Parts: sequence; C-alpha cells; structure tokens
Amino acid sequence: MRQKVAVLGAGSWGTALAMVLVQNGHDVSIWGHHLDQITEINTEHTNKRYLPEIKLPVELKAVPTIAECVAEADAVLFVVPTKAMREVAKQFVEVCDNQPVIIHASKGLEQKTHKRISDVLAEEIPEAMRKDIVVLSGPSHAEEVAVGDVTTITAACENLESAKYVQMLFSNSYFRVYTNQDVIGVEMGAALKNIIALGSGALHGLGYGDNARAAIMTRGLAEISRLGVAMGADPLTFIGLSGVGDLAVTCSSIHSRNFRAGSLLGQGHNLEQVLAEMGMIVEGVYTTKAAYELAKERQVDMPITETIYKVLYENETVDNVIKDIMLRDYKSEQEFEKGLE
Repeated sequence: MRQKVAVLGAGSWGTALAMVLVQNGHDVSIWGHHLDQITEINTEHTNKRYLPEIKLPVELKAVPTIAECVAEADAVLFVVPTKAMREVAKQFVEVCDNQPVIIHASKGLEQKTHKRISDVLAEEIPEAMRKDIVVLSGPSHAEEVAVGDVTTITAACENLESAKYVQMLFSNSYFRVYTNQDVIGVEMGAALKNIIALGSGALHGLGYGDNARAAIMTRGLAEISRLGVAMGADPLTFIGLSGVGDLAVTCSSIHSRNFRAGSLLGQGHNLEQVLAEMGMIVEGVYTTKAAYELAKERQVDMPITETIYKVLYENETVDNVIKDIMLRDYKSEQEFEKGLE
C-alpha cells in the first residue's frame, strides 16, 4: 500500500532511508534546515555533503518547512541529532494536522535528562497527535544502504502491529526489517555502541590491531548489556541486530563517524580538533557523558565508558587510560553473566 511519509532530517541516514521509501513506491518528502541543500536535492538530485557521488531518485521531494513536509503524512520519520530531537518534535506538534505513526532512526541519549529518544518524543508529542512511536535501528551505514547493499535492521515498538507496519513500509529485496518489542534494549544498544566505537577507533589510531578491537567490542557489549538491563531491557536483545550487530559494524568501519573520531583521538588530537575535523555530529561524544552519568546514578560498572569519558572530558591521554584499564582489578568473565540475572 502506497503511504505518504515525511522524513525530518536530510543528513546521510535520513536521505538513505528516504531513498528506500521512494524505491518501495511511497510518496516521500524530506525536510532539512539548509535551503541550499533543499534546492540541490530538488534540482540536482544529489546531497553531496552527506552522500557524495550518490544520485537520488527524482521522485524524492525536498521541502523547506516542517509543515509542508508532514501535511497529511501517514508516517513521520525523525532522523535528526539527539540534541535537536526535542526542538524538532515541538515544531512538529505546532503544525501536525493528523495522527501519523512516529518513527525515529536516531541513536543517542539526551543530555542532562539521560532519556531515550522515544521518551523525548512521547513527552513532546501528545497521544492525540500520534498513532504510536516506533524505533528503527540496527547495523547500517547510510553509504551502503544508498547503493543497495544488503542490510538488516529492527523496528521496535511495544505494540507489535505498529512495528509490523514499519517493517512493511521499509522492507524490500536488499533492506530487511525485523520486529522487536523491547524498545528499551534496542534504543540502549543503539546509543551505547557509539561509545565503544570511539574506543575501537582510538585503538586503531594508536596502531593496535584486531586483538585489541575484539577485546573492546566484547567487553563493551558486557557494559552495554549491564546498563541496558538495569534500565529494564531484555538481555537477549543485545545478542541481536541492535546489540552485537550494530556494535560490530560501528566498531570496525571507516563509514562510522564514531570510529573515525576515535581514530583521531588515538592519533593525539584533542576533542575540539576532532569535532572540527569531522564537521558533523559525532553522537558518541555526547552519549559518553550521558551514559557515564547514568551509570553512576544506577551504580552500574562501566570501565570502558569511564575511560573514554576521561579522554573526552578530563584531558586524559588515550595510551595512559588504556594502561589503567588493563591493570584494574582482575575479574572472572562470568561476572558479566551474573550481572544479567
């Protein structure tokens, strides 16, 4: 069934997901806050800043206002940085003219409140203005989705019918969507893996090899699971697409902003230099602070997160904190499983 879908956010991921929707035969509008970008998408059918060398479908329509984008939409997909999510949701409420399904495909935790993105959306968008809130997440690089590489991700919602709706909206021969009802687990896995990707990138920048990256990914998954379960997640979610799947793809690819940012840190650049070099939002930088504070509140042991926090916010050097974490008290690997009981 052809649906009208509004995409709020014209970055790489928003654009790639809009392409999937267009290719599936839906009527798709995409909004961004840069007018030159809107003009480029409509006239040149490119988005060179975020997806260079990718030709966009001519059916994809870019619009300059949220009101025009969401008018009569069956579904509204939010793909904006975490720090902008609340404000964009407020703007959506001001112009919403019906009751669409709300979908978000962003990955992070809100600063200060430490809230998951679906909680932020639920707070800002009254129930009368939405049918449901569905999380779309999993191991995926926009650059690969845009060229039709095989990708599998998850649509998560407590209401399984809403998750199935999003599954049918996006699924095709190269983009497969699975359903999940563990919203907490899917969102926590999506957010926290960016922290571990920073660490993996830092090890790469220092010249360490596969052994070190395997170690940080495995022990990072333990941390993600501990905090996720403390928040109410199903531990099994973290061995699925939104856990180990997303962690693997983000911790080992040059397509990952967090991996690239971590690599620059490992090469000796400070945080200000890294963010200037990246030129785009690096969610892991902000999620590290939120997760560090949340772990302290919940009394959850997250040594890797704490180590990366020290590098980002306390000017510790990467090589020094690696030595510290390697020499911390020796433990049994089974303590990971005990923490999930």
